[in-house]
Amino acid sequence: MRIEKKIWPEYFQKIIDGVKTFELRLADFECRPGDILVLREWDPRTKEYTGRVIEKKVTYVAKSKDMRSWPDEDIRKYGFLVIGFK
Repeated sequence: MRIEKKIWPEYFQKIIDGVKTFELRLADFECRPGDILVLREWDPRTKEYTGRVIEKKVTYVAKSKDMRSWPDEDIRKYGFLVIGFK
C-alpha cells in the first residue's frame, strides 16, 4: 500500500540528509512493513506543498495506545523518546 503524508521542511531535509531514519505519527491510519510511505514536503507558513517528495519503504511499525512500563509521574516528567537506528 502507498501512504501519503505531509512533512514539514526541517524534518524532510533530515530524511534527505540521512539523519532521520524514523517517523512518529498519530496512529490514525493503517501501516505495515512493506508499505511505501510517500512524504510530501509541506510548508506550514505558506500552507502549501513545496514540490519535494520522498518515498521510503516501511521496515518496522510499532503501535501503542498505552505504554505502562513506567510510572505515570515519570512519563509526565520525562515524556517518551523515539529512537531510530541503523
